[in-house]
Amino acid sequence: MGYVFEHQVRFHETDGAGVVYFANELVICHSAYEASLAAAGIDLRAFFGAETLAYPIVHASVDFRRPLHCGDRVAIHLAPTRLDDSSFAIQYQIKRQEIVAAQAQTRHVCIAVASRDRCPLPAEMTGWLDRWSEGPSLVRAEDS
Repeated sequence: MGYVFEHQVRFHETDGAGVVYFANELVICHSAYEASLAAAGIDLRAFFGAETLAYPIVHASVDFRRPLHCGDRVAIHLAPTRLDDSSFAIQYQIKRQEIVAAQAQTRHVCIAVASRDRCPLPAEMTGWLDRWSEGPSLVRAEDS
């Protein structure tokens, strides 16, 4: 997969049973997404400020394979795929010691903020898609 982000599971991400709370798996994936955008040179403040364009998630799913606990070091492997001129999907694999603990997918649609209508992905996003659809790059959470 195209982009790899390291993360150490924090206590606040776990539930009463001591494993990562199910919704936090997507939070961890979103952290990798944000890091991949920044690594591609995208200004996160402007991107998530959504003054003209936004990229809402229209679908999300997670399959849980192995539990994750506080202190576990994981690598989130992210690979985006362009679906059409205005949307893309991101595949995630959360691995602990090379074993897949979870797999996730998010689907995003580019919209004009004012009208909420679909619009074509801008060059900045097609560049991000091209950059991370192949070839690994490792980034540690502490580095970003």
